[in-house]
Amino acid sequence: MQAVTPFHIAIPVHNLDECRSFYREVLNCEEGRSSDHWVDFNLFGHQLVIHYKPKTETEALHSNPVDGKNVPVPHYGVVLPWEVFESFAEELTAKGVEFVIEPYVRFKGQTGEQATMFFLDPAGNALEFKAFKDMGQLFAK
Repeated sequence: MQAVTPFHIAIPVHNLDECRSFYREVLNCEEGRSSDHWVDFNLFGHQLVIHYKPKTETEALHSNPVDGKNVPVPHYGVVLPWEVFESFAEELTAKGVEFVIEPYVRFKGQTGEQATMFFLDPAGNALEFKAFKDMGQLFAK
């Protein structure tokens, strides 16, 4: 397996200022380069760019059932170390983040045991952050 390298993802937002505050102040992302139409952020060592896109008709959030919960699709996020996930979840809860799926542990005591949580940014983009008890099981079947 090759070493993990940072990913780059660019997402649309209809309110650049509101989303800029969310990523900087709620998720504690360090801000990088920016213009009037986009902002770079360091999302746990990965490059996230929010790009302004005018708001259009709101499309209903799609979801797929997983563990009896409605997982929003599409979504993006980061796999964190277990302890970082726990403290991040506590921090988000303390900041009043409204979860689509509250932090919980899936496959408890089984192969692939993982903690996960889902929430939306102010533009409606779905984020998932997760952690594995054993990071070696990230791709376990």
